[in-house]
Amino acid sequence: MDNYDLVIVGGGMVGASLACALLPVARELKLRVAVVEAEQMPAPGEPVFQPSYDARSTALAYGVRAPFERMGIWQQLVEHLTPIEHIHVSDRGRFGVTRLDAERENVSALGYVVENHWLGQVLLSRLAQHGAPEIDFIAPAQVEDLDNRADGSQVRIATAEGERTLNAGLVVIADGGRSSLREKLGIGYSQSSYEQHALVANVSLDRGHGGVAYERFTDSGPIALLPGEDLDGQARCGLVWTLPEDDVDEVLALDDAAFLRKLQERFGYRAGRFIRVGERFHYPLKLVLAEEQVRAGLVVLGNAAHALHPIAGQGFNLAFRGVVALADMIIERRREGLPLGDLHALQAFETARHSDQFRTIQFSDRTMKLFTSSQPGVGLLRDAGLVALELCPLGKTLLARAAMGLDQPAPKLH
Repeated sequence: MDNYDLVIVGGGMVGASLACALLPVARELKLRVAVVEAEQMPAPGEPVFQPSYDARSTALAYGVRAPFERMGIWQQLVEHLTPIEHIHVSDRGRFGVTRLDAERENVSALGYVVENHWLGQVLLSRLAQHGAPEIDFIAPAQVEDLDNRADGSQVRIATAEGERTLNAGLVVIADGGRSSLREKLGIGYSQSSYEQHALVANVSLDRGHGGVAYERFTDSGPIALLPGEDLDGQARCGLVWTLPEDDVDEVLALDDAAFLRKLQERFGYRAGRFIRVGERFHYPLKLVLAEEQVRAGLVVLGNAAHALHPIAGQGFNLAFRGVVALADMIIERRREGLPLGDLHALQAFETARHSDQFRTIQFSDRTMKLFTSSQPGVGLLRDAGLVALELCPLGKTLLARAAMGLDQPAPKLH
């Protein structure tokens, strides 16, 4: 039987970020952490990265930079980040538009676009090179059972070498939106379908993207275009196209030329002409909220706790703020010699996170519904709002700070 202070179930972007957040103080605090991941851990060594045309990407808010710097990974991560220098919000077929600009807000970038594969490589390489012996990455491994109790938990896992039982004062479930462990523990969740699918692909333009991220609202759903690393001499952007469920199969069946024509017709020519599209992926859009995010000795984190509409790209950023807040709580309690899994402490953590979660979820949910509504007069209301925002410097600054994640309390992280 192996004894740990913390067991993190899931070594993806959320779980690995939590482990990396604790790594700089793990030795000082004599903190023993296990990360249980279903996929094989990459071999130790500097990550060798080759950008892939079809790689999926994530928009990182500007506010993630400071925590990543404290984790010691920003210098490497920035090698393959694309800065978002401008954000352009518009409503197709209408006159309303709002523009946000990094220089005007006195920041180097409003955010960054990163390929998920690169972010994952940097996080896991950091753990592989510097994690031992305090952070034990157990992979590939599957959680077979979790006996969760106030005085400590037992996690039974299956590995290639056989079964192991891990003792832990605190268990964090970070195994994604389809968390099987969440269901095994009987943690219910509410689910609301938007009756839409997100079609995700990379596209190339006939000109440089200029560091502009577009949020283009249409009568069938928003289209987001994120600036990415150039590849093969062409500007490459990440596309997130929201489609009604009834239209998904038709659009997926189009050949590349027909797909680009339809996208051009829906998006317009603000970014230039679309000249190439890569592999297309799609998934249904739902708002999913776990009914419990903490129990004694247990925290549900990331997509296992909340999955949002991709509008405004706040899913990972909300999860990451939860990671930082939990790491701060663990560090503080460890320094004070207090148990990590204390129910009252975890409930206080959940309460502190509630306003951020509520505000972010409500913003994405209401914005999506507002900009897809066909009710009479709503279009004029949207236009008036965008124009008013464009003409109000303070309003634009508040929106920019929210998009950058700077409207939250500054993280401590050690």
